[in-house]
Amino acid sequence: MLRYFDYYRIMEMNQTIAALAALAHESRLAVFRALVQAGPQGLPAGQIASLLDVPPSSLSFHLKELAHAQLVTSRQEGRFVFYCANFATMNGLLAYLTENCCGGNPCSPAAACSTSSEPCR
Repeated sequence: MLRYFDYYRIMEMNQTIAALAALAHESRLAVFRALVQAGPQGLPAGQIASLLDVPPSSLSFHLKELAHAQLVTSRQEGRFVFYCANFATMNGLLAYLTENCCGGNPCSPAAACSTSSEPCR
C-alpha cells in the first residue's frame, strides 16, 4: 500500500526532475536566468528574444518547456505576453536540492571551500 507521504515525495521528485531537465538546455537556462534577474514583473517575449538573440519561434518552444516544468508563468497585457520566473518553484527546487545538506550539521560558508583542483575526500 502506498502511503500519502511516499506518494508526495515521488511527485516532488518528478517535479524536480522536470525542472532540472528544462534547465539542462543552454538557451532555456539563459531565458530562466534573465527572467529571475527581471524580478516579479517579468519581461515581454520580444524583449527576451532581443536580449538573448534567440529567434521568436525557438524562444516560444523554450518558454513552453519552462512553463511545462512550472518554472515560468505568463500573463497577457494588451498585445504583449509577459513571462515571469516562478520563484516558488525555483525556491522549492533549491530547497529540495539542499534539504539534507551537510547531513543535518551546520554548513560551512561557501567561502571556506577549497579552491584547489583536488577533489573532496
